[in-house]
Amino acid sequence: MPDDRIPRIALLGFTLPDDVLRGVMAGDATDATQTHTFAWAVVNGLRDAGCPVRLLSAAPVSNYPRNRRIRFRASRFHHDGVDGQQLGFLNVLGIKHLSRFLSAWWHGVRSTRRDPIDVLLVHGVHTPFLWCGLALARLRRMSVVPILTDPPGVGRPGEGRAVRLLRGLDVALVRAALTRCSGVIALTLPLAEDFAPGRPRLIMEGICTPPSVGGRPQARSRTREIIYAGGLSRAYGVDRLVEAFRGLPDPDLRLSVFGRGDLEPWLRDQASADPRIAAPELLDRSRLGRRLAGAAVLANPRPVDQYFVPYSFPSKIIEYLAMGVPVVSTDLPGIPDDYRPYLVYPRTDTVAGLRAAIERVLDMPAGEAAALGAAGRDFVVRTRSRAVQGQRMRDFLGGLTDGSADQAVTTRRPVTADH
Repeated sequence: MPDDRIPRIALLGFTLPDDVLRGVMAGDATDATQTHTFAWAVVNGLRDAGCPVRLLSAAPVSNYPRNRRIRFRASRFHHDGVDGQQLGFLNVLGIKHLSRFLSAWWHGVRSTRRDPIDVLLVHGVHTPFLWCGLALARLRRMSVVPILTDPPGVGRPGEGRAVRLLRGLDVALVRAALTRCSGVIALTLPLAEDFAPGRPRLIMEGICTPPSVGGRPQARSRTREIIYAGGLSRAYGVDRLVEAFRGLPDPDLRLSVFGRGDLEPWLRDQASADPRIAAPELLDRSRLGRRLAGAAVLANPRPVDQYFVPYSFPSKIIEYLAMGVPVVSTDLPGIPDDYRPYLVYPRTDTVAGLRAAIERVLDMPAGEAAALGAAGRDFVVRTRSRAVQGQRMRDFLGGLTDGSADQAVTTRRPVTADH
């Protein structure tokens, strides 16, 4: 694509300023930090590649009553050099989808009339945003490209029959919308193949945006910390990590978990029963970065036998590696092969296997552990940086707008330090 034809982009999703996100998430049952971090990495990667970007964003909140706030008002914002429109909606099941669609349509029509765009990116498989994007595309003759981070229809334990029926309808609507889109950016190949077959695709499992932590802090005591950061649920294997940790005999070890989820009460009970286990906390990005950088081991215990695992790439893998700390992760099929030299995989996907992998890292000589962490950090900084991934997105989106996109863009091209 010629340099004078850089695609103009709008992102329809959940990309809010940091302070606004903290306000809307206060008291919510889930934590949207990973969604927030990834969205801003996409925005800033595209801007680094020279693409102008603006935002149409809704608060990423759970349905009432999991979030007690019902009405979210529309407002404009400007954050980190980017203009955005926060979408208003009513946070009640069913009404939430309709009100988000109407708000996105109203503000999208006005925004694209005033300042035309070439590509509308849609973050995730949120039905009202996908269909609003397609309607705007018919009106404004632009490309619609969803960013697929998870499969549609992933439910929560204990959902009633009515909710499951609505979720099934939602999945059908998502699939129908994806077949009409111009292309997709997907975290894994199965996501693109199964939910957007035949569409041009870019496989991009994440973007490295490590926080500034001022270098790895020196240890102040003999205590070595094992850390998990993310959703606190059995689906992510947090209970298995706790069980694995409790089988480690060293009294100078500590397990810390950071995040939010339905296991919080259970984790507080575990902390009361074992003084080596810390009660769960939710930290801001800079404080979390300092804790991660000072850990002995960073753990990703997600089980490999869940149906959605082939569609998933845990964003924490890139974040962990960027800290320069050894990482233990279950051998998930969504993790590309080029990560393998920099991760420590359990030999079996069991509590015993996870414990043994953590012990292997803890038993490494200090120099070997430091070298493994440094190699992982160099790998993600060199190959998954904002500059590298932003240029890949610009090339792909530019190809869609000028008609030169390759229908089979499925793998990442080799990246060297010269990029």
